[in-house]
Amino acid sequence: MSDIIHLLPDSVANQIAAGEVIQRPASVIKELVENAVDAGATTIQIVLKDAGRTLIQVIDNGKGMSPTDARLAFERHSTSKIRSAEDLFTLHTMGFRGEALASIAAIAQVELRTRRSEDEVGTCVRMSASHCEGQESISTPVGSNFAVKNIFFNVPARRKFLKSNQVELSNILGEFERMALINTQVAFTLTHNDTELFNLPASNLRQRIVALFGKSLNQQLLALDTETSLVKISGYVGRPESARKRGALQYFFVNGRYMRHPYFHKAVTICYEHLVPVGEMPNYFINLTVEPETIDVNIHPTKSEIKFENEQPIWQILSASVKEALGKYSAAPTIDFDMDDAPEIPISKPGAHVAPPTVQVDKSYNPFRPGGGGGGAAAKRPQYDWQQLYSSFNNSSREEEPLRPDAGEEVPSKADFSGDYVSKLSDDTPGENNTIFPEFESKLNQSGRPVLQLKGRYITVPTPDGLMVVDQHRAHGVVLFERFMAGISSREMASQRILFPEMMQLTVSQAAVLRSIWSELTALGFDLADMGQNSYSVNAVPAGVEGVDACDLIGQMIATASEKEHDAKASLQQRIAWTLAEAAAVPVGQTLSKEEMSTLVDDLLALKTPAYTPSGKSVFVVISYDELQKRFN
Repeated sequence: MSDIIHLLPDSVANQIAAGEVIQRPASVIKELVENAVDAGATTIQIVLKDAGRTLIQVIDNGKGMSPTDARLAFERHSTSKIRSAEDLFTLHTMGFRGEALASIAAIAQVELRTRRSEDEVGTCVRMSASHCEGQESISTPVGSNFAVKNIFFNVPARRKFLKSNQVELSNILGEFERMALINTQVAFTLTHNDTELFNLPASNLRQRIVALFGKSLNQQLLALDTETSLVKISGYVGRPESARKRGALQYFFVNGRYMRHPYFHKAVTICYEHLVPVGEMPNYFINLTVEPETIDVNIHPTKSEIKFENEQPIWQILSASVKEALGKYSAAPTIDFDMDDAPEIPISKPGAHVAPPTVQVDKSYNPFRPGGGGGGAAAKRPQYDWQQLYSSFNNSSREEEPLRPDAGEEVPSKADFSGDYVSKLSDDTPGENNTIFPEFESKLNQSGRPVLQLKGRYITVPTPDGLMVVDQHRAHGVVLFERFMAGISSREMASQRILFPEMMQLTVSQAAVLRSIWSELTALGFDLADMGQNSYSVNAVPAGVEGVDACDLIGQMIATASEKEHDAKASLQQRIAWTLAEAAAVPVGQTLSKEEMSTLVDDLLALKTPAYTPSGKSVFVVISYDELQKRFN
């Protein structure tokens, strides 16, 4: 029997490695920009075509490479960053494995033009699928110019799984923002399809944050500056009022490298525990500087997961630093002791005789005498018919009789109440909350089931199996979600024009996501207009959500579309529809009338899947009679 184990060719091994290092066009940009930073570049230009599918070009003014180094750089495990295993614990560079260029060359066509300052001419190396197609001397500026064309051209399966250009561009912009935030000493430009998206000069961190995310953040940043023997903490945290439900700007860096660290994230968010509403997250831009030998970055090919030797003490130092920043800049509410224009309050002095204030009393006024007696102010008081008032009160306390149709009037069937309607109450109904759902038609619920609201949040309904407890916010959200999804499918959602259109200023990455979900927003009933320079006006919103902040709502949808990635377009539509439904649903704490509660329960039970929200949360629970019986035993 012949041997079956053999060595893989370098081209195949490189493609396997590329699967971890190069996942999408954004990965290529990350690796090339990090190499440019390691080369000492002060200016980096990024040029894109078709969100990186056709071309990714990174041009820097670093120290460049010799002809021999330029060719050797595309071999696996070739690097200038380390020479021994011990060097892994004293890393001062972004890259060190020597896998990036080999992986890029394995799945794309690459052309490198580079020259050192001491060389009169540069060199050009052309690679395709790990094969060198040629190398020649050329005239080129000092630095390196990488042109990566037709990414995944020789791996059709990987290219097929790339998302749309808008989604890929959004990922590129996210990666670009992370690199631009920490490398503030570098001037960046980013151009996509001949349109300049960013032109960032070298600056400090605060100026870079404002340039990337908008001027509105400038007044919301609180500085961090703490230095101990273990760690130096610098950067900014956001004021509590700038916290967001979705899309919070949260960035951790260690020694100039972006990282994800849930443990340290908890250290920051716990400081805002009583300062921001539940469910909202603060913004932060925090850079930790530690000794290189106390961290391990060699865990994952993307180098975004990092282990710390002193996690617990750093956690405490970080938490104390954030609390100090919040307290130092008076982020917490304060009491204003300004005495200007304040009323003068007399001070009690024991032993001193102070005459009591004189009160004028109209002794001629008698509330129990018809007409009130006396003149002056008493004559102007409203006259009440006490007998009629008592009679009205007596009638309102009686149990209401069920509504009965007039003679010849058709009684609506249960099917009539499975659609969209309003449970409208009579204005003169005493003792009831007349707040109604504007999206329901004017029909009263005829189910007759008893309902009870608890804590302004839950609706209890007896059923043959036990006691059903419904979360009113989630139930209304699910009902609205089904309607919005039907509106997207039919493209017949009604819109409500806004009297004064609202202006919305977005970042470059947010604008890219907005353009990718434009058709879904239009199908839901939004009317947006592009005003240029990433500014948009909101001219109309879906009917029934007029009371919701339109700009904030669209911001939530943009954040939702950016959070997860799915291939199916229907999934994106569902996430957007659910975001809108959650925002428009009846809020927790709102008191509902019996008719409104019955209407909501009927609409919920008419759905095909009423038990769970699209996010997988329970809408209602049923407490069985057996369970109740056990409670009393």
